[in-house]
Amino acid sequence: MVKAKQHNPWFWIPCLCAAEEIPSAVVIYVALLMFLQFGASETMAAVYGGLLFLPFLLKSFLYLGARKAAHIKWRICAVELLVFFSLMWTAIYLSDSVVEEWVLFLHLFALSLLCSWHELYSRLYYHSMLQPREQHIFRSTKMAASLVALMLTYGLLIIVAGFFEVFFRSYQKAWAMESSLVAGVFLLFCVLNAVVLHAPHHPLKLALHHPQYDYHIFDRIRKTPNIMRVLVILFLLLLPQSLLFQVRVFFLMAPVEQGGLGCSLQDVGFAQGTVGVLAFSVGLIVGRYLTLVHGRRRLFWPTSFALTLSPFLYMLMALYPQPDNLFLICCMAFLAQLLFGFGLNACGAFIAHVSGERYASIVNYIYVPMVAALMLPPMMLSGCIVTELGYSDYFTLSALLAPLALTALAVGRVKDILFAKEL
Repeated sequence: MVKAKQHNPWFWIPCLCAAEEIPSAVVIYVALLMFLQFGASETMAAVYGGLLFLPFLLKSFLYLGARKAAHIKWRICAVELLVFFSLMWTAIYLSDSVVEEWVLFLHLFALSLLCSWHELYSRLYYHSMLQPREQHIFRSTKMAASLVALMLTYGLLIIVAGFFEVFFRSYQKAWAMESSLVAGVFLLFCVLNAVVLHAPHHPLKLALHHPQYDYHIFDRIRKTPNIMRVLVILFLLLLPQSLLFQVRVFFLMAPVEQGGLGCSLQDVGFAQGTVGVLAFSVGLIVGRYLTLVHGRRRLFWPTSFALTLSPFLYMLMALYPQPDNLFLICCMAFLAQLLFGFGLNACGAFIAHVSGERYASIVNYIYVPMVAALMLPPMMLSGCIVTELGYSDYFTLSALLAPLALTALAVGRVKDILFAKEL
């Protein structure tokens, strides 16, 4: 019975997904707040935050080499153990030293590298343990586990850090305790995964020896018809959200006299980390469901339109700030993230155009590098731009880019290119 339970995908998939999301939340979201509190300017915080995405962008290019690895279970366990040591190393540095922002970045970049490798090995393990038909059955389980981990992790980490800051009366001690706590929780998942995961029945390179897995991203992009037009318009479509991605956190944290909302860590964790992530998850799920029911072609314009709307909400928040009204802040964050999650389904048509039907089961290996590469430059420049313009003008600029993206979609006749087979 114990052995059957250990091999049950209903059990090991949530454990593996939770181990992915906990440290990733530190790198993707929590790190921005840490940089700001340890003295980084908005310009440098945006650059550091963007650089932390690089390992997640590049990991897909290492896929062909990583899939030949043997002993995939023990590689996952080894990487998880290194993640634990990295979190503890960061906690020790935060508690015992005068913190330099660039040294903190190096700590977090090392953690980001480990997180990206863990995600890569986890997906390879998932594909090696489950046949394509089984992957389809457990796809909703995997997605639900990831979203639940997101909702519990992103907001909770910030709220707890805010509590520690009040309790210790020191943000440095607060973040040191936070890193120690995350390391302790993650160690539990290390032990749990060491127990519930088991070696694949076949070597990984044999389990994935199928034509649909033999691809190279550069080859797929190079051979795709009208690829330059598709990439330029996808960049324009993602541009408003790219500019918004990190600055929305800066806006919540910035003092009122600087045009921000002056939120505490707890407020940021609740509004953006909990309410925002919940809304993003709901929007993503609703968009995927409607796409399955009505088809990607019919949902293309509604999702594309939704993807460009979030900056208008932040523009209203900047023009008519209400820093003492947490309920209103949460409502606006909910709507903005709901539109973002729903609109992100528009990218599926672009990715399917590049990957093709033959590569549907490994679309993530193309989705991540393409979308992240297009979003990364504006994300890294966003801190510098908002410093020069101020929040009101910055969000107004982001909102004005939305009509440009929709016009490019129409004039470029991208819909005809993406759905040429259906016409």
